[in-house]
Amino acid sequence: MADYDIVFVGSGFACSFFLRKRLQVGPSRARYLVLERGPVYPHEKQVADRRNSPIVAADTYRLETEPRDGFTKSWLFTIGFGGGSNCWWAGTPRMLPSDFEMRTRYGVGQDWPLSYDDLVPYYAEIEQYMQISGPTDSPFPKMTPYPLPPHRMTDPDYALKAAFSDQYFNQPTARASRPLDTRNQCCANGVCHICPVDAKFTIMNGMREVYADPRVTLKTEAQVLSVDVEGGVAKGVVYSEGGKEHRVTGDTVVVGANAIFNPYLLLRSGLDSGPVGQGLHEQGSVRALIYYDGMEGNNGSTSVTGHGYMLYDGEHRRTAGAALLEGWNVPRFRPDFDRWTQISELYIVVEDLPQEINRVVVDPEDETRPLIRYKSQSEYFYRGIERVKAELPKVLSSLPVERIEYLPLNPTEGHTQGTTAFGTDPATSVLDREMIHHDVRNLYVVGNSVFPTGSPANPTLTTCALVTRSAERM
Repeated sequence: MADYDIVFVGSGFACSFFLRKRLQVGPSRARYLVLERGPVYPHEKQVADRRNSPIVAADTYRLETEPRDGFTKSWLFTIGFGGGSNCWWAGTPRMLPSDFEMRTRYGVGQDWPLSYDDLVPYYAEIEQYMQISGPTDSPFPKMTPYPLPPHRMTDPDYALKAAFSDQYFNQPTARASRPLDTRNQCCANGVCHICPVDAKFTIMNGMREVYADPRVTLKTEAQVLSVDVEGGVAKGVVYSEGGKEHRVTGDTVVVGANAIFNPYLLLRSGLDSGPVGQGLHEQGSVRALIYYDGMEGNNGSTSVTGHGYMLYDGEHRRTAGAALLEGWNVPRFRPDFDRWTQISELYIVVEDLPQEINRVVVDPEDETRPLIRYKSQSEYFYRGIERVKAELPKVLSSLPVERIEYLPLNPTEGHTQGTTAFGTDPATSVLDREMIHHDVRNLYVVGNSVFPTGSPANPTLTTCALVTRSAERM
């Protein structure tokens, strides 16, 4: 008899929401073990120390990359209880139906093995559970009302809403628009990676009942080294705790580290079939500072107030990445007397297509860490950026714009994706549509690493919907 019914690797969004659903629908006597590499780092300590974890993410892997025009890619994630929920900015849009059908509609990338409609009930479930603040209208089909009212937008947001009523909306977000039992109201301070008032949903403030359940055992500072696989069956995992190596058995193993460590653990476990490790990607972004003649730019009630879809979907996606326009309310100032706040920021997120050459492998110099071999973002992404710069003046033509100033590309979005893609063909995917390994049928791999393509939308809501669906159907 195994030690546990399910052994989870990681305590971020993917594993925590999978665990939540199993607690709801699984056997009443089931036993669950969650192994987390990092410590519990309480919110108040994060604020005091001005960091999400004492573990520096960049120290846990080696990076080989080729800078392009002075731009060097980096990767952002948090190691600790709650994972990325500690550092995320809590944007929670759904993906659009077309995002699941890139190959069918536009002849690029890969289709997902399931559709938008497959996720609709799970999107709605997560939006209610996270208590999302959002608009009464949206670009997403088959919507149910958001549980909290939207945040107040800025004057430029309202002007764009007037010009593009069916393409510009309040951003849906897990930053609370009013006080809740477990979270405070957002104070619009603009330092969301370490929210000083604890207004955004996190695993720590929003899923206490999950980890308080007596069926759940949480071990922190327990680093999983490999999955024990015998005869095509996952028997459990090997992990290090307190300087000693341990083995634990489980009927099912769920690996939910991130898109860097998920493939690394598979490779360390001898599971190298299919494109494991390939296709590491995330969106790219650029900030545009918009200078106005007489319009105030920073008067919203949260850090990111608007979402614009004017440059998102359409036939251009055959050759250039879609763009999501985020209206930001993080204060910007201009050096002009009496016009200090006649400026705002558009944060422009552009999709990138996965490339086989960008991958994660076991570091040949030190097998205890992954090596990221990342050449560059794709030409598809760069064409998307150029399209934005060509089209943005027309998008903003109804606003009193004096000039647009573009800042350098941002080094990361904190949305590591790809590397264990799910699909229907084992030759082109690592997992099936339930996120079960093609060769090891009691091994799930979950999180953003399963994404075969990455839209401009923030991935967290989709990841939580995916794992909720799979856990329910287990």
